[in-house]
Amino acid sequence: MSSPEPPLTQRREGIVGVVEALAFDAIIDARSPAEFAEDHLPGAINLPVLDDDERARIGTLHKQVSAFEAKKAGAALVSRNIARHLEQALADKPRNYRPLVYCWRGGNRSGAFTTVLRAIGWGACQMEGGYKAFRRHVIGELAVLAERFDFHVICGPTGVGKSRFLKALGQCGAQVLDLEELAAHMGSVLGAYPDRPQPAQKLFETRVWHTLRGFDPGKPVFVESESRKIGNLHTPEHLLAHMRAAQCVNLSADIPVRVALLKQEYAHFLADAETLNRQLDCLAPLLGRERVDAWKQQALAGRWDELVGDLLVHHYDPAYGRSLDRNYSRAESGPVLQLAAPDPESVLDLAKRFLSGHA
Repeated sequence: MSSPEPPLTQRREGIVGVVEALAFDAIIDARSPAEFAEDHLPGAINLPVLDDDERARIGTLHKQVSAFEAKKAGAALVSRNIARHLEQALADKPRNYRPLVYCWRGGNRSGAFTTVLRAIGWGACQMEGGYKAFRRHVIGELAVLAERFDFHVICGPTGVGKSRFLKALGQCGAQVLDLEELAAHMGSVLGAYPDRPQPAQKLFETRVWHTLRGFDPGKPVFVESESRKIGNLHTPEHLLAHMRAAQCVNLSADIPVRVALLKQEYAHFLADAETLNRQLDCLAPLLGRERVDAWKQQALAGRWDELVGDLLVHHYDPAYGRSLDRNYSRAESGPVLQLAAPDPESVLDLAKRFLSGHA
């Protein structure tokens, strides 16, 4: 668990701890854009007092010249950047604006910004310990949150519509932890999202933590049977352990239904066989060059149903069977739900019928 925070009365005026900071509606991250991109408090906006290049220049000046020269040059840059934010991003904020400001350690960057905002008359507060304190809080909370919930794991081989089924459960009001959506990856070797990259590991963990903290512990949480890695990201260890010990529900569909679903999900590959073939090359060490070359020819010829069916039978299904036996031992005793068709209405109807029997 995260370490307890000192009472508010023991802090200087305008300084708040992590738990209090999370209650703010307006949050300003004063760090550089690169720091912000790696991870940030949910809902924060990035108003850097030093951009990436400026931060690097001041750091170099500190090391090579002196702390005094670095502070003097940094103060000029910080002042100009804060002035710009006041004239642009903050220009329309009302008199009762009360933002939370943080930086890396809760030091000079957020301190300077908060001082100016409070001098104007806004009730700005600075987060004690900065992002580092928030990160410690998230790590500690992830372990605690994982133990609070009754997870129900949706199992099933590639192409049975697990992600769609999860979304349909969410539409019906169920609590859903969609790890693939949070990780921007569908989990398989071809699973990278075409329209957005994966977040950094820290930001992924923050997204998981933020989702879980919004759930009711008295209701089940539905999640997909993910492996240790989702693309390049790692599923949080405590969460994964509780998922693997949870009761399971098995989703099933006939091969034609699965082929139709996968063709919809991977439509970007159908329009670019060359890119698909480069991805297929990574399967050669596992399945042999001859088989992979045959699949690449199917892709170039546009024989998509044949290709997707072969991939399911010869790669995805055997891999799924091995992984399920190793990681989700309770799947064997779980109920089986049959998806009859690949259209959204069929998925939603299955979700409704499942929840009506599950309540």
